[in-house]
Amino acid sequence: MKVNMYILSHKPYKIPLKKSSIYKDLLLGADLGNKGNENSLLDNSGVNISSKNKSFCELTGIYWIWKNSNADVVGIDHYRRFFVETNTSKELLTKKSILNALENNDIILPKRNKNVFTGKTAAQFFGNEHDPLVWTLCRDWIKKNTPDYLDDFDWFSREKDGYVFNMFIGKKELLNNYFEWLFLLLFSLEKEIDLSIYDKYNQRMYGFLAERLLNVWVHHNRLKVKEFPVYFTEKPNFREKLKGKLISLNNWILRL
Repeated sequence: MKVNMYILSHKPYKIPLKKSSIYKDLLLGADLGNKGNENSLLDNSGVNISSKNKSFCELTGIYWIWKNSNADVVGIDHYRRFFVETNTSKELLTKKSILNALENNDIILPKRNKNVFTGKTAAQFFGNEHDPLVWTLCRDWIKKNTPDYLDDFDWFSREKDGYVFNMFIGKKELLNNYFEWLFLLLFSLEKEIDLSIYDKYNQRMYGFLAERLLNVWVHHNRLKVKEFPVYFTEKPNFREKLKGKLISLNNWILRL
């Protein structure tokens, strides 16, 4: 069974971890002039949405994997976040450990983060950090187009923890169902949302939204999850996170 773990990046990077042949570098935003590690796969090859990278972030890589990968099992790491075997070993997942985990589980996800929403619900946190209107538009789309997902969306809206990072590993046949649902939803919302009213941080809106929607899809499909820890090779960019904490007053004025 062919397993490919794609390391998504928008710039050259190094990691202090040993990579096996299942790990493939995938450069994001290649259409926009981004440069990555030598011999990286490019997200502007084949069927792609590379030009959307500023607003879709890692989703341009996920879309590329959906449309172009022929692996039986696919997974996502990021240039500064990697699935590892244990909190202490800092060893990247091997093909054997991935296949063993998927023998009795449907999907591999990062360890569920119980503090990710800082005591707020998923809906409250998204509204505070990004935009409550986008959350409402997402719910409206689900209610109209895939109403069987509505209870799952409302369930997650009330949750105070969840899976984050847009990281997952699973059989591509299964994940293709997620990709189809996700991108149909996001491409529809793209026609309704004016990203120009947001700062640079929140112009990455579709990446933030997809991070939450993975929880909705997993819950709806009652998937059995195997969790692995995530190793960070760089400290988070706190300045950028703080910059995106609030939607500026200007944005609200534009809506009045």
